Amino acid sequence: MTETGDPAAGGGAARDATIAPLTFDAALAELERTVATLETGGTPLEATIELYERAVALEAHCSRLLADARLRMERLVERGGGRLESVVIPGGDRDDDADEARG
Repeated sequence: MTETGDPAAGGGAARDATIAPLTFDAALAELERTVATLETGGTPLEATIELYERAVALEAHCSRLLADARLRMERLVERGGGRLESVVIPGGDRDDDADEARG
């Protein structure tokens, strides 16, 4: 029997297992392909639902990987004399501040 889109039936866990090892670039590329397929239409309802569920899981995976990367960039960096300093990389959430400064 084939997997269903119902996570309670095990389909969701199996899908997550195929997404978890993907790198950010691979997951993003697959997400883009999946969205393109959804946008073209003509897919049967059940297949559309499965594609949508996979797209949601891929987006969540990409978001997790980006959050992890941001944390890695903000880690404490050892400076001269053994002093630790937090290095924050600006971007993402701070775009609104730049807009306010311009406007």
